[in-house]
Amino acid sequence: MADGSGLEFGLGILKSKMDEIRGVPTWQEELASLVDAGLRYDGAPIDLTAVTESASKRSSGYLDGSGSEARETLKDQVTGFMKSWGEMLLHLAKGCKDIVEQTVVTEDSYVVRKLAKPAARVSKKLSFMNEYLPEDRDPVHAWPVIFFVFLLALAALSFSPEQDRPVAVIRKLRVHPTNAARVQLPDGRYLAYQELGVPAERARYSLLTPHSFLSSRLAGIPGVKKSLLVEYGVRLVSYDLPGFGESDPHRGRNLSSSASDLINLAAAIGIDEKFWLLGYSTGSMHTWAAMKYFPEKIAGAAMVAPVINPYEPSMAKEEMVKTWEQWLTKRKFMYFLARRFPALLPFFYRRSFLSGKLDHLDQWMSLSLGEKDKLLLKDPTFQEFYQRNVEESVRQGITKPFVEESVLQVSSWGFTLSEFRTQKKCTTNGVLSWLMSMYSEAECELVGFRRPIHIWQGMEDRVAPPSMSDYIGRMIPEATVHKIPNEGHFSFFYFCDECHRQIFYALFGEPKGQLEKVRETKETLVETEAAHKDTSAATTTTKE
Repeated sequence: MADGSGLEFGLGILKSKMDEIRGVPTWQEELASLVDAGLRYDGAPIDLTAVTESASKRSSGYLDGSGSEARETLKDQVTGFMKSWGEMLLHLAKGCKDIVEQTVVTEDSYVVRKLAKPAARVSKKLSFMNEYLPEDRDPVHAWPVIFFVFLLALAALSFSPEQDRPVAVIRKLRVHPTNAARVQLPDGRYLAYQELGVPAERARYSLLTPHSFLSSRLAGIPGVKKSLLVEYGVRLVSYDLPGFGESDPHRGRNLSSSASDLINLAAAIGIDEKFWLLGYSTGSMHTWAAMKYFPEKIAGAAMVAPVINPYEPSMAKEEMVKTWEQWLTKRKFMYFLARRFPALLPFFYRRSFLSGKLDHLDQWMSLSLGEKDKLLLKDPTFQEFYQRNVEESVRQGITKPFVEESVLQVSSWGFTLSEFRTQKKCTTNGVLSWLMSMYSEAECELVGFRRPIHIWQGMEDRVAPPSMSDYIGRMIPEATVHKIPNEGHFSFFYFCDECHRQIFYALFGEPKGQLEKVRETKETLVETEAAHKDTSAATTTTKE
């Protein structure tokens, strides 16, 4: 038995040597690689319990013996992975950059040949923005970085956890049946309007009012009492601007065409005498246009919180600074887009008041409001009126009229407010007339708008700041500016009975009521002629 055991042991050694010669690891080496490097097989029986405990200790982060080195954590693995991933992306970007530089942006490439001239024109148009960069910054490198940072900031602002914000009740805008009275204008378009107060044949005063931005004919004078209109004998007419409410759009609308629409409307509804104008907020620019192009038709004008072109070059530096500092950054940005890139405005409009959902007015229009305006906007009466007015304003669901209105406000109006100032104008035709005027008085006449102009300005107004009315008062010294303390942009005009009475008293004086004698208008004349014809026909029949 001893000889057999020795023989087997010798064969085992011989096989191990042969395996080593062939380069194949022995089973002892494989076992040693699985356990601690200090463990060696010496031919004794292997204690499996000890091996299991050693492996368990190793898996728990310790080395056999006295060492206590911690294993690599998940954080270290993720950090290493992100570093490797970042390096791969960096090398990929460099490779893509080299490919683009060698194939796309070369002078002979198709892309450069097609886009070089358009890119040069766009770059020239945007060159004014380089003035805002530091002198040591290259615009070619600076603007891509600014654009990328802007996208990141926009993405960060648009992301917010839903659990951190209260869930608001979303109200949808409704579409109401058409029910407005309309007149056909000379060019074939239809203009919708609304009448309040006394009937045409008993009206002592006719008052026409164009509406402001995001409004309609339903606004008129918000909350005015019919009793007040009857007391003063006022026929109040409000109408939808082209593209708003139920009025047809205008292909090439400007302030001149806006004034013509107003005059044609007045003629169509039988206003033959001079009438009064009332402009509120941005609607005041249509009032100015009618005063400019048809002064002979206007008896006087009233404006509440009038908004002028914020880029008006004749504004003093102090007036312009006080105007712009009252506005939020987003509102300034919208003015910038309307002036430079109006084609981008529909993108914002479709995501606000043309989205079909109702939101707060100050959110839609990026308004900074005073305390009295904030209280008014929370009033249920105002909220009901506001929703119905907005629903009528966006009835047609098109962006064109709103873009036109925004562009008109920040563009050149075609006239200046100084033209309404009363001043002496002398006519001198040629050198002979000039020489004669040196020795005799030349033929002179007073020009300008020589009729009453009243302006009401809330001193807490942050939409149309008081600096705008200061500018108007400086341009037109004859205008009467009523500065109302502690009033905002909406609080003096909306649902304020005392405010409405103040306006009527300043325009018309003591109330005289409606006319007792029926005034002959076009409608009454037509009815009278028809009745006369019927009477004549009846008389002829009787004689026969």
